[in-house]
Amino acid sequence: MWIQDLREVCERNFDHRVEGQLEVEKIRAKWRKAHSDGEVDDSLLSGLERRSLLLIDAGDSEWTLILDNEDFWKAGWGSKVEE
Repeated sequence: MWIQDLREVCERNFDHRVEGQLEVEKIRAKWRKAHSDGEVDDSLLSGLERRSLLLIDAGDSEWTLILDNEDFWKAGWGSKVEE
């Protein structure tokens, strides 16, 4: 659910990176609260955080490349198991 929400926020702002990054920050605060409330487990939080850091730090060209990368949105992306 959270990954899908993150993706939807980014896709709505595909052509507006700065606005999209602000939305990523907002949703990030929500999943952090959900984690502190015990609603999001550690592994999901870790995956969400990895994604959000890349999105927040992305420039214009990186932003579109990340959003178009289907693997980026798959469960387990960037985990140590995959590396």
